[in-house]
Amino acid sequence: MLRVGSRAACVACRNLVANNMGVRFRIPLQKLHPLSRAIHHRYSGNGNPQRPPHRTAARYFTSMSRLPMRPPKPPPGSGGHGYQQQRNFWVARLASRLLKLRYILLGSAVGGGYTAKKTYDEWKDMLPDFSEYNWVIPDFVWELSEQIDLDKLAKALPEMEEIAKLLPDFDKIGENFTFLKSLLTSETSGDPPLKATDSSAAVAHEAGDKQYKKSSDKEKIDQLQEELLRTQLRYQRMLERLEKENKELRKVVLQKDDKGIHQRKVKKSLIDMYSEVLDVLSDYDANYNTQDHLPRVVVVGDQSAGKTSVLEMIAQARIFPRGSGEMMTRSPVKVTLSEGPHHVAMFKDSGREFDLTKEEDLAALRHEIELRMRKSVKEGQTVSSETISLSVKGPGIQRMVLVDLPGVISTVTAGMATDTKETIFSISKAYMQNPNAIILCIQDGSVDAERSIVTDLVSQMDPQGKRTIFVLTKVDLAEKNLASPSRIQQIVEGKLFPMKALGYFAVVTGKGSSAESIDSIKDYEEDFFQNSRLLRDGMLKAHQVTTKNLSLAVADCFWKMVRESVEQQADVFKASRFNLETEWKNNYPRLRELDRNELFEKAKNEILDEVISLSQVTPQHWESILQKKLWERVSTHVIENIYLPAAQTMDSGTFNTTVDIKLKQWTDKQLPHKALEVAWETLQEEFARFMAEYKGKDQDDIFDKLKEAVKDESIKRHKWNERALDSLRVIQHNALEDRSITDKPQWDAAIQFMEETLHARLKDTESVIKDMVGPDWKERWLSWKNRTPDQHIRNETKNELDRLLKLHDEHTAYLANDEVTTVRKNLEARSVEVDPMLIKDTWHQLYRRHFLQKALSHCNLCKRGFYYYQRHFVDSELECNDVVLFWRIQRMLVITANTLRQQLTNTEVRRLEKNVKEVLDDFGEDMEKKTQLITGRRVQLAEDLKKVREIQEKLEAFIEALHKEK
Repeated sequence: MLRVGSRAACVACRNLVANNMGVRFRIPLQKLHPLSRAIHHRYSGNGNPQRPPHRTAARYFTSMSRLPMRPPKPPPGSGGHGYQQQRNFWVARLASRLLKLRYILLGSAVGGGYTAKKTYDEWKDMLPDFSEYNWVIPDFVWELSEQIDLDKLAKALPEMEEIAKLLPDFDKIGENFTFLKSLLTSETSGDPPLKATDSSAAVAHEAGDKQYKKSSDKEKIDQLQEELLRTQLRYQRMLERLEKENKELRKVVLQKDDKGIHQRKVKKSLIDMYSEVLDVLSDYDANYNTQDHLPRVVVVGDQSAGKTSVLEMIAQARIFPRGSGEMMTRSPVKVTLSEGPHHVAMFKDSGREFDLTKEEDLAALRHEIELRMRKSVKEGQTVSSETISLSVKGPGIQRMVLVDLPGVISTVTAGMATDTKETIFSISKAYMQNPNAIILCIQDGSVDAERSIVTDLVSQMDPQGKRTIFVLTKVDLAEKNLASPSRIQQIVEGKLFPMKALGYFAVVTGKGSSAESIDSIKDYEEDFFQNSRLLRDGMLKAHQVTTKNLSLAVADCFWKMVRESVEQQADVFKASRFNLETEWKNNYPRLRELDRNELFEKAKNEILDEVISLSQVTPQHWESILQKKLWERVSTHVIENIYLPAAQTMDSGTFNTTVDIKLKQWTDKQLPHKALEVAWETLQEEFARFMAEYKGKDQDDIFDKLKEAVKDESIKRHKWNERALDSLRVIQHNALEDRSITDKPQWDAAIQFMEETLHARLKDTESVIKDMVGPDWKERWLSWKNRTPDQHIRNETKNELDRLLKLHDEHTAYLANDEVTTVRKNLEARSVEVDPMLIKDTWHQLYRRHFLQKALSHCNLCKRGFYYYQRHFVDSELECNDVVLFWRIQRMLVITANTLRQQLTNTEVRRLEKNVKEVLDDFGEDMEKKTQLITGRRVQLAEDLKKVREIQEKLEAFIEALHKEK
């Protein structure tokens, strides 16, 4: 018989425990109890001392528990010896029951040891595959062995004696045998074999029931529970020590990998490859046909529920900006978590690496994230849908991709945009509607469950809970504030909220202080759950608590979802690529597939070529254009404000004096500015002309908007050199002061210039008069046109004033008052009522025409006046002062055009070219601007084709690496 608490029983149980833990206790077979040897011989097969496997040991105890309790009849002639065998067999049956109970108790205690071994084996499997480094095995092994003390590592592992110490006290359990037997009897009263025991067993049960009171039973149960918890804590500490040592070992190996042994390039990690695929997808046009169904972990929750804190615990660093109650997460933040030798963070579009072990780098990282969030938010808005991509690496970090979303709010407060609530809902739904997205639903445990908004939103997006993980935060506050802790149990069991989930977790993310470190939060979380009655009373399970268990579960779920969906997504993008390539071949068979950036570079080169072509314009072309445009700009002022007032004085001296005064005033105030305006407009027109000549040379007009925008922005930025104004003023003043016409060709050129100018003015004046008086008799009869009443009055007034001019051919430019009265009375005599102002206005145009006609006649006479001018003869008919004026104006135009041409070719064209380059550089950095200016189906098709190819290639590379990792 195997006596309870005996050495042989303990040895047998130790062998069973050792089998479960993968440890062999070498105990000589001779020292075992006979019953133990019988068990050993039976299941070893050949009688040799060997360890029975775990399943065999379990089968042994099970088979003993099913032995019949009624003893067989003794054979004839056996006498009392048969009764002794029957008694021994009953004891053996009772011992089997006891051993079965012990096995149940030991299983819970030893489970930690088995879990430790299994976890250790998993860690060994997680080590990098050094088969890739076969070519450096000798050097690598010796270098690694120098840094890792294998003896020290072996000593650090628990010894057999230490593991034995962790086992429960079997003697103490033996002392409580009577209590356990009574408890077993009360709980299994319906078991027929137990009822079939003999009267002595019944007496023993009754004695045990009488011996222990109800209060004593409760104390014994509490003692056993405490003993089991203490055993579990011992195994937990051993597990943490092994984890720490394994972490250091992995860090050494990763550092070797990070440095690149013998400068060999290390491949990208699997999670980094997957994150790049998601980045490319986020840049893809939102209107594409192929939907993004690749998995990522979407973190959603009510505002201030602790989303960011949970994410920081998973990332093991305080990387996000924090605020007391105000909204801090203003845009989605994609965080790629991966394992690495150093705890660092880096943005996707930046080369700076933030050391997360240094507080100054952490502060800089938080500040940078806040700046990027505020920059992404458009004016007048509160949140943005623009994603900020961040990668975090460090020892022991689980590999996954998480997206932290803005917290869901119920009320829009002051300072927020009115559509903030709806915008947050739309952003959250956009991420959660992905059928492969893992929803990490964060719920604040310190507030009433009825105040939750996010659970309703999550239940709408995932009603079956097939991809939702529920996380209850601030459990420490919840346990402290709630009168009924069972409410927490209801939440974690999924019985309180109207939503389903794959798993439920309870975490603690600190005491609420932003200055807490991750390590202190971890210690606080572990201490809380070790001492919490939620765990002690069985309301929460051990695997449901701590952010560490949460991160492990989320990572497992994430990679399971990735493996199930990534190949299907690759096939979808492959089909999309085929469709886009087919469309391109049919519509643009002879064109290269240039995306928007490549087209912009092509347009940039063309525009710069067009700007450079401005320097190839001939000086004659510049001067001709400048002279013509400048005279068009100043001719009205010269005729109306200088020539006519001076010429109407009818006196040579007065004429020259008036001309000199007015020219001086004009040069000081207006002429230089007008000249610079003309030069700048000429430069713009020539620039636009050259750009227009290139239109149509490309296969389509996709560059037209860009060229027009570059031209307008360059002209807007260009400022003419103001220092040229003063020098130009001096040059023009000197040119206008010169009156010496040196030769006959200059004289003839001045007369021709004067005639052309006067003819143009006369033509304009006659046109004005015709509009005033209406059609003449030919038009009235041939074109059936009639005069209006006002035109009829104007015509009668014109006829009366023409008679006055015929009578007084040398009349002055202005009518006297008595002359106005005479004309009005003459018209009234013909029943024409006319206003005096109308008479003066009509006279002005008629006298202007009369004067210009006389000036043209005088100009014709001056063609032979150069001889008199050269010899300073005075002849009243040949005083050609007006010819000299036009010569002075003409010479000023030539000199000004030459000066402006020099400024253009030497300075302004180069400055314009510089402005164009700056504008092109600015446009090149502004993707929104390029999208706006370079449009068309050809561009969009090339963009989509490039993106789909890139996504497909990255997906295929990721799938290949994923298969290799398996």
